Amino acid sequence: MPGFPPLIDQHCHGVLRSGPDRAAFETYLTEANVPPPPASPPSASPPSGVPRATALSPAPGASGPPFSYFDTQLGFALRRWCAPVLDLEPRCPPGVYLERRAELGTAEVTRRMLRASGISTFLVDTGLPGRLLTPGELAETAGAEAHEIVRLERLAERAADTARDTHAFLAELSDGVRESVRAARGFKSVVAYRIGLDFDPGPPGTSEIYSAAERWLTSRVPGGRLSDPVLLRHLLWSAVRTGLPLQLHTGFGDPDLRLDRCDPLLLTDFIRATAPYGTPLVLLHCYPYHRGAGYLAAVFPHVYADFGLSLSHTGARARDVLAELLELAPFGKLLFSTGAYGLPELYVVGAELFREAMTDLTRVWTERGEWSHEDARRVTAILANGTAARLYGL
Repeated sequence: MPGFPPLIDQHCHGVLRSGPDRAAFETYLTEANVPPPPASPPSASPPSGVPRATALSPAPGASGPPFSYFDTQLGFALRRWCAPVLDLEPRCPPGVYLERRAELGTAEVTRRMLRASGISTFLVDTGLPGRLLTPGELAETAGAEAHEIVRLERLAERAADTARDTHAFLAELSDGVRESVRAARGFKSVVAYRIGLDFDPGPPGTSEIYSAAERWLTSRVPGGRLSDPVLLRHLLWSAVRTGLPLQLHTGFGDPDLRLDRCDPLLLTDFIRATAPYGTPLVLLHCYPYHRGAGYLAAVFPHVYADFGLSLSHTGARARDVLAELLELAPFGKLLFSTGAYGLPELYVVGAELFREAMTDLTRVWTERGEWSHEDARRVTAILANGTAARLYGL
């Protein structure tokens, strides 16, 4: 939108280097966990460990059209905002869109989408597996900046893959955290997926950490994920002690998590325990617990809230979700992100939905005389890039 400030995408992932093919495209429009179509080539399927869904056909004998993830708020938003980037009419049929996408090819579609997003800086969680563009490649393709956010669990899993013994593992893990402080802009944890957010809030002791590491390394199969609660807490506290922002997944995601254990309010004791350090804790996504996240951001100075996937997946209802976040949280505690992964279209959708929602809300509030035009412009810039630039030292 003309005059809208540039965006800092404070939480996103990489983009696929190739594909997906038409059959697998819809798998990136949902968090549902349904195997991709057998006919899809490996390069077009979601990376291992990141289950996605695919369009479902009716059961034998059932009537009606096939089930499609284009028929969601996200699917509708994608057709609205991304079709013109490919020289198509807004809201064109999915088949027309996918045909044009295949005609242009992955590289051209990615270039167009990233540059159309209006995002000037990407903060990239590099913890997902698969053939994804690196932060540097993302920046070059977009004509923008990109910086790494280190996923703590992957740091531990890589150390476990190479460590000779427990001492070596813990030393390598400690070195990895220190190196990340020099190279990255922050940390990210998916503890919500691994054990939920209702974990013991305090830091584990040295002997407790050693015993847990020994137990995990002994029982772990090669490539196994970290789900030991003691080691997960050790990682969180290691990150907190660095002072770099720590992003925490909260709220909805794929079925690998238990949503009732991902309410950010469950972090209250951990938030209290970490307060003396002043390390920024950034609550990601939050939906459907975004009002609770707004409360935490309101009452704890070091807590911030991000609305990433919340806006993309609510589509035409995005302005209502954003309005609810703006009810209680100080405006300087909220950050824009897309949470995009795989499809470059998701950067465009996240950015456009935020711009439209923020523009519509501030227009209504200024017309009613509740906000001044100057305040509307100032707060918009704070959410779009101001707070992220301050938190991450950009």
